[in-house]
Amino acid sequence: MNNIPSVNLADFLSEDPAKKQKFVDEIGKAYEEIGFVSLKNHFLDDALVDALYSEVKSFFDLPEATKQKYEIDGLGGQRGYISFGKEHAKGKKEGDLKEFWHFGQEPDADANLIEEYPENVEVKELENFNKTGMEAYKMLEKTGIYVLRALALYIGLDEFYFDKWARNGNSILRPIHYPPITEEPKGAVRAGAHGDINLITLLMGASSGGLQVLRKGGEWIDAIPNEDELVINVGDMLERHTNNKLRSTIHRVANPPKEQWDTPRYSIPFFMHPRSEMPLNCLEECIDESHPKAYPDITAGEFLHQRLVEIGLIKK
Repeated sequence: MNNIPSVNLADFLSEDPAKKQKFVDEIGKAYEEIGFVSLKNHFLDDALVDALYSEVKSFFDLPEATKQKYEIDGLGGQRGYISFGKEHAKGKKEGDLKEFWHFGQEPDADANLIEEYPENVEVKELENFNKTGMEAYKMLEKTGIYVLRALALYIGLDEFYFDKWARNGNSILRPIHYPPITEEPKGAVRAGAHGDINLITLLMGASSGGLQVLRKGGEWIDAIPNEDELVINVGDMLERHTNNKLRSTIHRVANPPKEQWDTPRYSIPFFMHPRSEMPLNCLEECIDESHPKAYPDITAGEFLHQRLVEIGLIKK
């Protein structure tokens, strides 16, 4: 296999129990083996995708001084603009060759959260930037909840087990700009080899190439979906919660060949986080004699803080 498996959300949403089970089995098996799938028939339509890319490109084209206004100290990079080279992969000192923006959750009035999420940062220069970003956020969140329902069934849990944790969760939509490379990078890549922190990641924009996934045997393979597909992978929280049954696979964004250095790249991952009080304790359904409990108990909020320190977004 030189690419990641492709699954069709329409199977899960169909009235046909056999098709629904087929989706559950396919995505579960893929996540046990490689931790990545490409997904067709999600809830993002082409018009919304095009509008979002247009807004994102307009933002990153703004003057540096304008963008800097939106880099807010003290939020650990949770909202607004994060400038070039700030973030690095865990264990790597070189900053990644990217700048990005963070949209966060706007919770329902009756969400009863134990923590207050920071307000989203409003870009004054672009009238539709925030509105379009949050429309995409809601559609990606909806898609992610259905994927988590399929995984709950695969693990042997109630189908709606994840709903109460994922709804109003601490999810982040991150439009990223990888600018053209102008000189030989000194050890830096567009995004260093890493695992994601969250439950699952839904990625727009991987069809332009560069995303690579590390297989069990140590071989890097390209993850190139069709243009209308999302790439969805397991994050460290879900791996931990399932006691390593579902795999959070190391991946990276490689620098392009030299002849493509002058081409910028945009990608838009949605990092699906639960509410911070969710226990990530290893599920009993995933523990047996051959697979003893691998991790101590921890909440999602505690785990997130630990990891944000490790990747440089929060200072100790």
